[in-house]
Amino acid sequence: MGKYRPSYILHNFPPRPWDIHPVWRGIGCVFMIVLPIMAYIIAVILVRENFVQQWVRIPRELTISINIPNLGQIFLLDILLAIVLLVVGMAIFTIVYSLIFRLFGPSRYSPVDSPPIKYRKRRR
Repeated sequence: MGKYRPSYILHNFPPRPWDIHPVWRGIGCVFMIVLPIMAYIIAVILVRENFVQQWVRIPRELTISINIPNLGQIFLLDILLAIVLLVVGMAIFTIVYSLIFRLFGPSRYSPVDSPPIKYRKRRR
């Protein structure tokens, strides 16, 4: 082992018995594109409907509109609500994914893990 060579390079780890399926990578990529678009569309619908129905009183500072050349006018409230909906949507998808992965995923320990420690019960 040399002075500048890390020790982990010297170890030959066995290959994993499973690999990430390309479909799951595609689904993740689609969610990265679709979820912000869905959050913005839902935010626009909620803000417009709130102006009609008066569910929540909105401060005048949040009703500022920003003029973007190719997109037109966008309300600041639309952007803020879209960010909130995006965070909530990602949290929901993360919780659902973790539950599905826990139920149907691979075993807890892989071949590179050490076996769990077995404790003997103490007699009293």
